[in-house]
Amino acid sequence: MPLRLSASTPPAGTDRETAPDFVKTKAQVMDYLKGSFTRLHRAAAALNENNMDDPIPSKGNRTRLLMLIDAVVHSSNHYGQMVEYLRMNNIVPPASR
Repeated sequence: MPLRLSASTPPAGTDRETAPDFVKTKAQVMDYLKGSFTRLHRAAAALNENNMDDPIPSKGNRTRLLMLIDAVVHSSNHYGQMVEYLRMNNIVPPASR
């Protein structure tokens, strides 16, 4: 189930961990990714002292703040995967040069 920090309705086909079936080309992937970041930025901008502790029932009542922290921390997992992929292919990651 995708991250849901705001009351807005998620785009069609985003009710799972993978991209919707209609996302196939590189351009579509990039548009989908940019849209994902835009939605996350909007959710983060809407977070404030009054709503940060609001529970999200679909996420076991975890708070909006915790879900936002999870989203940011999760990106480091992807970074680690990219670094490992590069190293397995004998490429030194840019941050390690």
